[in-house]
Amino acid sequence: MRVIYSPNHREHRPQHFLVAGTLQPSPEVPERADALLEAIESAGHEIVEPPPSGAAPRAAVHSPDYLAFLETICAQWRRIEGAGPEVVPNVHPGGSRSGYPSSPVGRAGYHMADTACPISEGTWPAACASADSAAHAAASLLDGEREVYALCRPPGHHAFADMAGGFCYLNNTAIAAQIVCTQFSRVAILDVDVHHGNGTQGIFYRRADVLTVSLHADPAVFYPFFWGYAHEQGDGPGEGANVNVPLPRGTADDAYLESLKGALDRIDAFAPEALVVALGLDAYEADPLAGLAITTDGFRRIGGLIGGLSLPTALVQEGGYLSDALGRNLDAFLSGFLERR
Repeated sequence: MRVIYSPNHREHRPQHFLVAGTLQPSPEVPERADALLEAIESAGHEIVEPPPSGAAPRAAVHSPDYLAFLETICAQWRRIEGAGPEVVPNVHPGGSRSGYPSSPVGRAGYHMADTACPISEGTWPAACASADSAAHAAASLLDGEREVYALCRPPGHHAFADMAGGFCYLNNTAIAAQIVCTQFSRVAILDVDVHHGNGTQGIFYRRADVLTVSLHADPAVFYPFFWGYAHEQGDGPGEGANVNVPLPRGTADDAYLESLKGALDRIDAFAPEALVVALGLDAYEADPLAGLAITTDGFRRIGGLIGGLSLPTALVQEGGYLSDALGRNLDAFLSGFLERR
């Protein structure tokens, strides 16, 4: 399988992760990509570094104000007397965003959903490199590849059109899907990360040509809390084109796979011409953030079911945090996926 990977992700190394009032080291570190890359190299997959894709793929998904914020906020932040080394919001607009503040503190709150996505000098170039990987993977499908994997870091599926969140800045999955839509008239997105892909849902919520399906730990008790419920089914032209499958915390292989089969039936009924998979490995039973209990063999079985769709497929890496099995879980998923191709 062709693997798209940029080493420029290393420029982003977030320091702060505020959890339940406690400041902790961020688990979204470069070493998680190292573990995934090692597994890719050991399996003998072809690795390609993506060329810069330019601003157009990002602009097709994200708002101009938001992109300008990500690119320039660090320079503005440095002018604040006593500001910390990373951009972290301390105020949010709540249910109203009727005005756009000129203050960098206000803009941070406007464009950042939570405190899990601090911005430093290396964040923008790393996020762009990650988006380039997703864009190149999608372009590979347009060129005739049947399957391609984008080793993206930082991840992206919590990023809305104008808001970062949950370690995510640019929505790599949405960027890939939007590019695929330029050639394929009906595209499905399947998100198997342990967290709901709320940003991806928000971007395509009113679209009839893109089906978004997400299996995830129940947001009533798990991040992102405010999105990912079964009643969220799309709006306007997109009504019925958004499917959420919230699962009880601790759901293990067999129950997960039964739910996945139902989700794949929904995808099959949509009759897409191509598939984008938001590949989270954080549903693993020993992942630091896990809310589910998938085993390494479970990832192999998940990959096999998805591979059995036999659609042109871009796999876009989302979550999956450091554990001894992180690389093995990726290898298991890809092996199961390719066995069914």
